[in-house]
Amino acid sequence: MKLPVIKHLTQFIEENDEDFVIETIETLESLTEVSSLKDEELDVIGELISNMYGAVEVNKMVKSGTPKKEALNTFMSRVLGSIDK
Repeated sequence: MKLPVIKHLTQFIEENDEDFVIETIETLESLTEVSSLKDEELDVIGELISNMYGAVEVNKMVKSGTPKKEALNTFMSRVLGSIDK
């Protein structure tokens, strides 16, 4: 996951609508079922999906009243914490 990408996607959600990102996630998830995709291509799609899910999570925190910067930092801390375990 990349914080700048999540930050950009969070801004996109604020300016547009979360549904755009959700529908894109669903489209990308569907693409992963294409049997001819190479591992590298699946890795890229997976990275995009994880960043989009991250932005959706950050957006939920912001909607519940958490300042955007704090929401981003909290989310990334959770991600890094789960990696360390």
